[in-house]
Amino acid sequence: MAVTDKIVLGQKGEEIAWRFLENKGYRLLERNVRSKVGELDLVCRDNNWLVFVEVKTRTSTEFGRPEESVTPSKLAKLIRAAERYLLQIKESPSWRIDVVAVDMTTNPPSLEHFQNVTL
Repeated sequence: MAVTDKIVLGQKGEEIAWRFLENKGYRLLERNVRSKVGELDLVCRDNNWLVFVEVKTRTSTEFGRPEESVTPSKLAKLIRAAERYLLQIKESPSWRIDVVAVDMTTNPPSLEHFQNVTL
């Protein structure tokens, strides 16, 4: 898969994930927040929680399910990116990391939401 195809797939997955979260009552604050330590796909509010959402989209299960690509090292990188974001906004809210797995092998795509993912 070409790089541009991966980018388009990622954007499509993020849009599907966002609509799913919006239907659950989440409020979108920012998308694709980049820093030196990594990227945060979606930054949302879920009631009093600040939620950093990692979206994983797959068109095949050849390399495993989407959520399986969130390895301990990937999660550690997400935590560092979240902590950097918190320093920049100068707030100390309750926060967590969620993962939304978007499986494009089905029509419509199937989604699975993992809340408060930890090491």
